[in-house]
Amino acid sequence: MNDRPTIFGKGDCSDCPIRDRAVCARCEPDELARLDGFKFYRKYAPGEAIIWAGDSLDFVASVVSGVVTLTQTMEDGRRQMVGLLLASDFIGRPNRKSIAYDATATTEVTLCCFRRSPFQDMMDSTPHLSQRLLEMTLDELDAAREWMLILGRKTAREKIASFLSILARRATGALGEVPGKDMTFDLPLTREAMADYLGLTLETVSRQMSALKRDKIILLEGKRRILVPDFDRLLGETGDDADGGVLV
Repeated sequence: MNDRPTIFGKGDCSDCPIRDRAVCARCEPDELARLDGFKFYRKYAPGEAIIWAGDSLDFVASVVSGVVTLTQTMEDGRRQMVGLLLASDFIGRPNRKSIAYDATATTEVTLCCFRRSPFQDMMDSTPHLSQRLLEMTLDELDAAREWMLILGRKTAREKIASFLSILARRATGALGEVPGKDMTFDLPLTREAMADYLGLTLETVSRQMSALKRDKIILLEGKRRILVPDFDRLLGETGDDADGGVLV
C-alpha cells in the first residue's frame, strides 16, 4: 500500500459532490453518521499508485474527484489498461483483502475511504447499502461488456466516438442532465493513454480525433477540452443504434 498520499479531515456529507450517486446515496442521516465514524479522505497526485495488484487493501473507497486507471500486468511485463474510474465510482470489494489490478491516479484524485472491516459489518446490517453496491457492480459489469464490444468489433473511428460518448454521458449525468447540444467535458487521458486503453496506436488516435474535428462532430479547446455540438451526431459515429445495439 502506498503510504505517501495526503490524509485529511472527514468533511461534511451534505456538501459532497457525489452524494446522490455514490455507494452511500440511499443512506439515512443516522447511517451517514455511522459511516462518518470510520471514513477518511485521501488525496493522490497524478501518476501516484493507489494500490498494487495483490497488495492488502485495508479500505474501500468512492472516487470523489479525479480519474483512476486500472491496469493489469502479464508475467512478461506487458500491461493493459482495463478500466477507468471517474467521480462516484467505487474501488475495492468489502469482502476481499486485495484486488487483481493496479489502481493509479491519472489526475489529482480525492478518495472518500471507508475502513474495510466496519464497512463490511455495516453492509450486513444495512440492506440498502449492499443493494446500492450491487447495483453499482452490475453497472460496472455492463460497462465491461460494452468495452469488450468496443475493443473487439469496432473500427478506430467508432472506438474513439464510443469513448467520447461514454465520457459525455458521465459528464452530463454528474450534473443530473441528459446529453444534448453544446456539451463540454475534459478528456481524462492523454492521447497516449487513450491509445493504450482503446488498443490503437497514438498516430491512429490523433488521426481519428482530427477527422472527427474536421467533420465538426467535436470541437477541441486546448489539449483536453472537448465540445460536442450535437450528441446525436457523435452517437451516430459509434456504430450503435439508438438502443445501444450494434448496427449491422
